Amino acid sequence: EVQLVESGGGRVQPGGSLRLSCAASGFDFSGYAMTWVRHLPGKGIEWISTINSGDGSAIYEDSVKGRFTISRDNAKNTLYLQMDSLKPDDTAVYYCACPQLRSRGQGTQVTVSS
Repeated sequence: EVQLVESGGGRVQPGGSLRLSCAASGFDFSGYAMTWVRHLPGKGIEWISTINSGDGSAIYEDSVKGRFTISRDNAKNTLYLQMDSLKPDDTAVYYCACPQLRSRGQGTQVTVSS
């Protein structure tokens, strides 16, 4: 059974940082591209970033480019999202996902507020 479990969310002041983690199990984590998405309040799901399985190259949505960094540790079956220079508009529930397996975690809440 594919399982994705996010952690690391919380409340932070504008300009602060958080690192999200996603523990994966039940599939060959190293063989799949992985993605972070978020659900903004009152809006739909927004794609944030994807990291490839092979060379680890990544792409980002424009509003987070230069502030967020996606990474993976295949030895630990873990996906990360380092979020710096956080803004109130980043407030959302963040999910990790494996699109090829149509799987998504339960999400972790990130609140950016003073």
